[in-house]
Amino acid sequence: MKIALNADMGEGFGPWPMGDDAGLLAIVNTANIACGGHAGDPMTMRATVRAAKAAGVEIGAHPGFPDLQGFGRREMRLSAAEVEALVIAQTGAMLGMAAAEGARVVHVKPHGALNNMACREDALADAIARAVKALDPALVLLAPATSALFRAGERAGLRTAAEIFADRSYTETGALTPRSQPHAMIHDPADSVAQILRFLRAGGLVAPSG
Repeated sequence: MKIALNADMGEGFGPWPMGDDAGLLAIVNTANIACGGHAGDPMTMRATVRAAKAAGVEIGAHPGFPDLQGFGRREMRLSAAEVEALVIAQTGAMLGMAAAEGARVVHVKPHGALNNMACREDALADAIARAVKALDPALVLLAPATSALFRAGERAGLRTAAEIFADRSYTETGALTPRSQPHAMIHDPADSVAQILRFLRAGGLVAPSG
């Protein structure tokens, strides 16, 4: 089993930075870089690609709903065709930015509400898988192992990587606890480590009840 430590970054835009990307790049193996939908802009994308390349961190595209105000966390009822085009446009932009910097995009990880909806809706999951495959069949699709999105990647013949969160709690069904609920976020690093170790030892997600 190969384990990578992954984080979202490049999620500022214009003069507004978001998060400590430099600090994260000193820790993680792989990065999901925003592609201008929920966050990011061309200059931020390029700077983050350069920084990731310099740090030796694997680059991933992080497409999301075009919703800067809601940071891509609000559901948008788009058709499968619209989602497919959205993922092609945003991921394609990241592929171009990486190529211009002599770097390579290795994986795709949808963001926020787009990811959550695709994890439970086959039509959206298949649309994302089609988009990724159309751009580059060698790209890895990063998704929760029990999700519709992970299964869609497998059906499309894509390489898939199973995702687990260190800083989010899970429900009894294996879904992420909604941010609106208490204890959705794990803030104590020791608790985050304990959760990951529990999942790894069990070989999968463990429900709160055990």
